[in-house]
Amino acid sequence: MTFDQFGIHLGPAGFQLYLRYYGLILITGAFLGGYLASLEARRRGHNPDLVWDALIWALVAGIVGARLWHIFTPPPSMVEQGFTTQYYLTHLLDAIDVRKGGLGLAGAVGGGLLGMYLYTRYRRLNFVEWTDIVAPAIPLGQAVGRWGNFVNQELYGGPTNLPWGISIDATPGVRYHPAFLYESIGNLLICLAILYIGRRYAERLKTGDLFLVYLILYPALRFLMEFIRLDSSQFFGLNANQSLMAVLVVVAGFVLVSRHRRVRRHQMKAQSPE
Repeated sequence: MTFDQFGIHLGPAGFQLYLRYYGLILITGAFLGGYLASLEARRRGHNPDLVWDALIWALVAGIVGARLWHIFTPPPSMVEQGFTTQYYLTHLLDAIDVRKGGLGLAGAVGGGLLGMYLYTRYRRLNFVEWTDIVAPAIPLGQAVGRWGNFVNQELYGGPTNLPWGISIDATPGVRYHPAFLYESIGNLLICLAILYIGRRYAERLKTGDLFLVYLILYPALRFLMEFIRLDSSQFFGLNANQSLMAVLVVVAGFVLVSRHRRVRRHQMKAQSPE
């Protein structure tokens, strides 16, 4: 067994299994999120084993979604190397090789939700209720998974003189914003906020509200993070991730406010004298 900067080599020379820290960190985040979701499922009276079954569906669909997001919104650094959307679509073996480009978080969340939707349909479960169950688990998994970017020395922010700036091997002597750390801390706070809201305001919440809160808080965080991150994906000249996050914040906020406004209107009508 030997170790290097990016992973662990297992087995004799010529027959080695290479375990990358990036993948191990992502799997750790997924299982910690799954564990939290299982606790939430138990608290709501559901069988926690359902979470682990759903996790397999979500992981598979999430990896596919994450790769597709990267293929259709490759960052400028990959485009400069020739890894464009057109290249991927005409070189299918490279398109499925995640070592050539990587994954996109937005696609991972979308694909994971699609996998969970298919699983809940298969098991005849309430999908909307289960989005609330996994709402705090998703940012927890993201908080852990972002440390994989630190290991890979990627997705960092602009240059900084702040004492917590990090160094990159490719540009010695220059320190950068640890964007992965900012987003990791932000995701952890989002996880705690959703857990608090789910308990403090349980009687006022409607099914699906907690997931709507996630769809407001995380996209807002990611929208702000894009101002300091380098090498952001572009789509028709726009920052792909930032544009998507802005839309999600507006749509989720509108849905959350409007559904509770309707409830208040019904309550006021019921209480008004005839």
